[in-house]
Parts: sequence; C-alpha cells; structure tokens
Amino acid sequence: MKNSSTIYRTLPRHDSQRPSAVTIGNFDGVHRGHQAILARVRQTALDRGLTSAVMTFDPHPRAFFARRGQRPELIPTQINSLRDKLATLARHGIEQIALQRFDHRLADMSAEDFIEKLLVNGLNTRWLLVGEDFRYGHKRSGDIDLLRRAGRHYGFEVETIADVSDEHGHRISSSELRTALAVGNLERARHLLGHAYRISGHVVHGQKLGRSIGFPTLNVRVPPQCALRSGVYVVRAHGLGAEAMAGVASLGVRPTVSSGGRLLLEVHLLDRKVDAYGKLTCVEFLEYLRDEEKFPDLPTMIAAIEHDAQSARDHFAFHGL
Repeated sequence: MKNSSTIYRTLPRHDSQRPSAVTIGNFDGVHRGHQAILARVRQTALDRGLTSAVMTFDPHPRAFFARRGQRPELIPTQINSLRDKLATLARHGIEQIALQRFDHRLADMSAEDFIEKLLVNGLNTRWLLVGEDFRYGHKRSGDIDLLRRAGRHYGFEVETIADVSDEHGHRISSSELRTALAVGNLERARHLLGHAYRISGHVVHGQKLGRSIGFPTLNVRVPPQCALRSGVYVVRAHGLGAEAMAGVASLGVRPTVSSGGRLLLEVHLLDRKVDAYGKLTCVEFLEYLRDEEKFPDLPTMIAAIEHDAQSARDHFAFHGL
C-alpha cells in the first residue's frame, strides 16, 4: 500500500478530473469497521480504474452542532488527532482525501447541493459506498433514496454497507472504541482497532521538572478532548531512533505540580536518554497501570513514579519489546 495521499481542503479538486470511487465518514479511530470499508473502496477503484477517495470532516459534525447549540457536554471525545487520521487513511491505500471543514456553510447546505457540488463536481464520483443509515445535507434531509436517484441522473453507482461486526458478532464502531478508551480497556481497544491504541505528536518543551527529580520526560501534546482515560500507562515510543523504545507515560493534567489544566502526555523512556525535542513520535499504549493522582508532596510522587517504572520494566521483561 502507498503511504501518502493527496489532501484537498477545497472542492472541486484543483489538479484532477479523474473519476473516483468514494466513501464518506468521520473515520474517528479508523477501526476495523472503517478498515473494511477502505479495503472495499480501494479494491473497487482498482477493479474499475478509478481513484480511491475519502470525504471526511473537521471538526466532527457532532462537535460543530454541540457548539452551535451551546451544549459542550455533547462534544464527542476525539480518538485520533487529525494528523493521525489522515496518515492512517493514507496507510490504507486511499489516494485522495477531501477534508471538508464542517462549518455553517456545510451544515446548512441542501442535500441536492451536497450531491452536486461535492460528489459530482467536486470528486467526479462514479461509485459511492456509504452506511445504510447515511444522512447528509441541511437537517439531515438527504437519504439513500435521493442518492440513488441522483446517481441515475449524474451517472454514479451507490452501494451501502451494513455495520461491520467482529468474529463474535459484536458491532465495531467508534462509540464502542470510545467506551473502551474511556475506561482504559486497552485490550478491547486493540481488538476494535486491530492494533495497539496510539497517539502521535511532536515532542515539546515542558517545565523540566521530571529531569530535576531523575525522571526526564518527553512532553507530547494530545487532542484536548482525547478519548483515552487519564492515567499512567506502559508504552512503547516509535520514531526517536532505529528501534522502538520502552517507556512509562502519564496522560493527564499534572495535578500535583500544575494548576493549568491542560491535557499533556508525558513519556519517560526506561534507561534511555534521547534528544527528542521537535521530533514526531508515535506512542503505543500497552497496559493501564493506575489513575492519575494528586500527591501531597514531591517525595510521594517520586516513589509512585519509581513504582510505575518498575511495573513497566516487569511488563517488558515478560512480554518483550
């Protein structure tokens, strides 16, 4: 599979008129259900001589409507950063990604305009795969029947796909994945994703407190609505050297030493010193150890970190890197 896609933030595409095999969705997490959809789009594009294309949205439409309705509690947690989502779509062989800003213009666009401006003129769609309950356009007025009628008029074929289930008959969905991550159930998340849950980000400068207490950390920014439960984890870090590196990480707001409240991922590499500032790292979450805590003093916190580091060493001694 190729590892790069052309990303279009506006439609029509400025450099291509190629007819496309298209699917539409939020693709938060790019879980095994999404992967089955992407594989079908990729194969159909190959069979029919089309370009494989995904239309996706930023922000999540539910987040947009929650903010517009002044209901922030309805904003869904974010499984992936936008960068991680786009990179994963590319890894699954999608040639073109139409990244649509979900704003008032798109929210208020009629269903007919959605089809004509985005699918027909925007992507020259010849084959479209969507979920059976797919809705689109102002107040979700567009349905599958309208898509099929438009397809007959404009010359594209519409196929639908039912929910994808695992080998036990359980539905694979972003909501299921969010639930698993919210309770720190990494085994369930791995089952839904087909791989360990991971977050990537650039290493940024922190307060240097970890260095002063003997536990230097790599600080990585995460989405503010990150779906993963705050806490301490055994992790593996990629991208900082030729091989993956063992570590222990804290995801949270650092309640013992900071009152800023900003969510941060702090990774302590076990028995390694790396100059990582500015580098892009991918952190895999392997085991949940404990909740984030506010300690009464630094010595108590240091003792807890020492225990966490030993737990991580025990994990790698048993499972390997």
